[in-house]
Amino acid sequence: RVTLLELMMVKLSEKNSVTSEEMNAFVRRAEFLAVCFQENCGAVLKLTAAADVEDEEALVAIRLLDVLCEMTSNNGQLEHLQAFPGLLETAIDTLRLTHLAGKQAVNIFTATHAVTGQEEISHPAVGFKSHLIRLIGNLCYKNKENQDKV
Repeated sequence: RVTLLELMMVKLSEKNSVTSEEMNAFVRRAEFLAVCFQENCGAVLKLTAAADVEDEEALVAIRLLDVLCEMTSNNGQLEHLQAFPGLLETAIDTLRLTHLAGKQAVNIFTATHAVTGQEEISHPAVGFKSHLIRLIGNLCYKNKENQDKV
């Protein structure tokens, strides 16, 4: 699943190579990906307590967030995802929980706390909070209703 999501990320980030037919396919899959993220995003919080950074559900949730960020960066998919019920609320709640989890334990979600001496820790959750903020910002872009929710 992680590999499939990474392939989707590569395809979405290649702005010139996505045909309109492929873009329509991504729009149709956006709702499914949003539901999967809503169901799996809590798995990332388990990474703060566990030493096992290879939790597949957490890695899937991290990649789903990356794909949703990329999808909401595209105007064609943005409006569909802005109206998707619960996605904004899930992103905000997850951001609150990751912020609290970062305060209670070693903060694995931000790059500033992932540096020890000269070496950087390559934890899969580094940048998770910033991607949540990006998703929230994208979902609020030119959308008064979502802006009022935030």
